Amino acid sequence: MKSNLIIVTLIASLTGLGSVPAIANEVQIEQYGFGHVAGGKQRGFDNLIGVYQRGRYNSSASNQWGYNNTAATGQEGRYNNSQIDQYGGYNSAGVGQFGIGHTSILTQDGYGNITAGVQIGTGCDANVSQSGSGNVAAFVQVCR
Repeated sequence: MKSNLIIVTLIASLTGLGSVPAIANEVQIEQYGFGHVAGGKQRGFDNLIGVYQRGRYNSSASNQWGYNNTAATGQEGRYNNSQIDQYGGYNSAGVGQFGIGHTSILTQDGYGNITAGVQIGTGCDANVSQSGSGNVAAFVQVCR
């Protein structure tokens, strides 16, 4: 009887852990040479996604829902891409892309969000979209 109570209590407490929102999760991805792709998604607050890709097919994607989250992507050479979507408040996003294909779509929905980016040589593009209030955006392009 006593062991059944302990087992039931243990199962109930473990089940409760699954419903707690993600807090202060950190994901760092470094990829150096060839077919790259990354990924993402985080819910909660104080989360961090950092992706660094060096050379060839690149890509990336980061999605965050919640508050005070940070997502950053650094890419150096070839077909590039990226995309960061953040929903909530006081989030920050940044993209640095340097050579060849570029693109980059940063979307923030909420308030007090900050986004910035740099693209330099060849394809460029970018599509920064913010909805809400008190948001700040800065972007630099050079292209051809």
